[in-house]
Amino acid sequence: MATATLTSKGQITIPRQIRDQLEWRSGDRLDFVVDAAGRVVVERAPRDIRALRGMLRRPGKPVSTEAMDDAIAAHLSDSYGGDQGG
Repeated sequence: MATATLTSKGQITIPRQIRDQLEWRSGDRLDFVVDAAGRVVVERAPRDIRALRGMLRRPGKPVSTEAMDDAIAAHLSDSYGGDQGG
């Protein structure tokens, strides 16, 4: 079991083994939900589709799904320093 300490500012550091197992990276947004039993469930928040706006700068030209995948992979690589956890 991994343990973390709540600071006086209400912050915690999620243990590395948990972050690695869940593939959480710096900058990920997390959702906290309290279930009916009073347990807290933490999940990575879905990315806002608007964050992808402007990634492909080819106005007026059709873009293949392969080009979209390449652009997304390049953006993620830049965002996470090339560390994709896999």
